[in-house]
Amino acid sequence: MTSLDIQASKTHAEGLFRRKRLFAFGVPAVILVYFAYIFFAFDVPGLVQRANMDNARTLTSDIWSHKVHVTRDNRNGEISYAVEGERKGEYPEGKRPAWVSGADVITVDLGGDTIVRFLPDNRTEIDVPGFGSVEAQAEGRTVTTNLPSDLPDWINASDRRVAIATPEGRITLTGSKTEVFNYFAGWELFWFTFDSPYHGMGFGQIVFGEQIDPERRNIIGAMSDFWHNKMWRHKDIAWALGETILMAFLGTMGAAMIALPLAFLAAKRFAPVMLLRTATRRLFDFVRGVDALIWTVVLARAFGPGPMTGALAILITDTGTFGKTFSEALENVDDKQIEGVTSTGAKPLQRYRFGVIPQVMPVLLAQVLYFLESNTRSATIIGAITGGGIGLMLTQAIQTQKDWEEVAYYIILIILMVMVMDWLSGWLRGKLIGTKDG
Repeated sequence: MTSLDIQASKTHAEGLFRRKRLFAFGVPAVILVYFAYIFFAFDVPGLVQRANMDNARTLTSDIWSHKVHVTRDNRNGEISYAVEGERKGEYPEGKRPAWVSGADVITVDLGGDTIVRFLPDNRTEIDVPGFGSVEAQAEGRTVTTNLPSDLPDWINASDRRVAIATPEGRITLTGSKTEVFNYFAGWELFWFTFDSPYHGMGFGQIVFGEQIDPERRNIIGAMSDFWHNKMWRHKDIAWALGETILMAFLGTMGAAMIALPLAFLAAKRFAPVMLLRTATRRLFDFVRGVDALIWTVVLARAFGPGPMTGALAILITDTGTFGKTFSEALENVDDKQIEGVTSTGAKPLQRYRFGVIPQVMPVLLAQVLYFLESNTRSATIIGAITGGGIGLMLTQAIQTQKDWEEVAYYIILIILMVMVMDWLSGWLRGKLIGTKDG
């Protein structure tokens, strides 16, 4: 090797090292610049400043707990007790929570020495440890109090509304009503509402105890009351889950049945006419290029809301995706199997049926089952737009911003539904294709 060759190799090696050093420092620098752009473009400092941790804590506690409302109507003086403030969760007449006492003066013991007293003439007295006694009176639309001008963060007061948030509970006063919220762990009335004779009964009492309702056997009556629970609506939720799964099933299977024959028109070896092949491929690009949510909005305007609209949106989008994957699978079939079927005197349709379909069937089934599982999740969001399925119930629960434990319940059910569909998809793949997921 001459000195010129050695010098050229040295120069080449130095160039390689420079490029590697540039790459090693350049990539992290680009990533840092990108994160800096995100930091300012999405106004991260503003988001942090606007974040309300009190609301976050309230939301978190609402997910795993429930609150009992003690409400005094300042217009007529009537006092009601209800779980989550709903009419369906009202205590029966003559009954009230154990932490409420008194007759002329109703005393609400929130715990931790925090006491609320409903006094005559729409007056309210609140004893808060470490702060003192708060006195308030509702007069028409206004609320007058003895609160000082310098208030702590946990008190929000105006002449129309006073809100006091303590670790034990919350108190809200307006001209029309005075409301006390007491929090407890768990999902109250999840099994039975107050009007059910099985409310407050243990599992052993229902299964092995004496007959509770003289007109019904314990297990049958308990199952009926649970199924028709007006508070948690288990029957409606089960129907909504069925609608969601049905949307995913109809959309996925319908797309597969439409895409398979069209895939033959998009495969070069089965459709020699280039114009027909190109037109079919562009059709696949068009229908899968528009997201299912967009198709949902368009179809809802055309056909109205409903589960069928959601199923059609999934069908249209998946037809394009299946058409592309199916046509690619058809391009890779083995000619020997087709020739073997042809040698028996099979007609063209028989050659496709026995020479082509068996080869691509594992790929087709794997794709269809995967999309069925994926579309179960998509149907939840689509249902929120089309007005069907568990997605609609979840959206309604979020919009009310009242019963976040119901939101948690729906989310848990959606996760369980996806897990079941994942297991079912894997089981079907194992049965139909001959392999099982690990």
